[in-house]
Amino acid sequence: MPANEINPRRIDVHHHLMPPAYVKDATPERIFRDSPGQLRGPLEWTPERSIEEMDRCGIATSITSIATPGVWFGDDAAARRIARECNEYAARMAVDHPGRFGVFASLPLPDVDASLREIEFALDTLDADGVVLMTSLRDRWPGDKAFAPVFDELNRRKAVVYVHPTVPECCRNLSVGVAPATIEFPMDTTRAIVSLLYSGTFVRCADIRFIFSHGGGMLPFVAERISRAPVMEPALAASVPNGAMHELKRLYYEIASATSPMALASLLQLVATTQVLFGTDYPFRRAAPTLEQLASYALTVADRAAIERNNALGLFPRFGRG
Repeated sequence: MPANEINPRRIDVHHHLMPPAYVKDATPERIFRDSPGQLRGPLEWTPERSIEEMDRCGIATSITSIATPGVWFGDDAAARRIARECNEYAARMAVDHPGRFGVFASLPLPDVDASLREIEFALDTLDADGVVLMTSLRDRWPGDKAFAPVFDELNRRKAVVYVHPTVPECCRNLSVGVAPATIEFPMDTTRAIVSLLYSGTFVRCADIRFIFSHGGGMLPFVAERISRAPVMEPALAASVPNGAMHELKRLYYEIASATSPMALASLLQLVATTQVLFGTDYPFRRAAPTLEQLASYALTVADRAAIERNNALGLFPRFGRG
């Protein structure tokens, strides 16, 4: 069945943009260093190519984000400039193509003060739909207490926070015969979730709507093991007064590269379909494989509609207007 015959108003929450200025700053060597064999087609990205892909696959709206390595390359001033340029580019693209694009704004972490200013600018001036964060930043994970003011402000705003994987410095040179991203993307997503869980951030910032990439990485497989951590370290119990599983089940998980029967079955054992969102990872991956695998999985019509569109509308109701 053609991809656009079922629910042709899909919402893609994992869709990357490659502004020309960003590619120049990031450089292809940085963009592909964790996947050195990656085809370099993403460098040829344009808004028009995104729309062509969306139209082929029945995607009404894609919420764009900058992918790994993000906007910080060791220079705080450069990160501030790159974040602002990328956010303004994404916002202009959304205005130029009404209803087709949303915006997850980048933040210039680890500069906390600048990130707070960028939150204000992105959400109040650019009307961004949320922010995108990397799973780690030079071996610091999001639950690090230094980042608490950023999460507290996002919580005050009841923001949507989309978390995209990267490869931490500590694991970049581990050699198991495959590109670092193959193993470390799902692993670092899991680390980020654990960091936020046992730092108490999920409880303290309960009004943030978190979205984690690729079905939560390794989390569905190890969730029960993670939930037992307070048995071995009782001090951790204070950070999850309702239990770890309660917090993990409240999160949202998008399913780019996580629609195989094994991955999807594991995720749906952890959470209800109300917590699952559609994503493609375009232009690093085409939408068709995700749609084909999703179509072959035994879902009800209502559950599939929820995953492909309706759950996202709960987070981003403006895309349901008109």
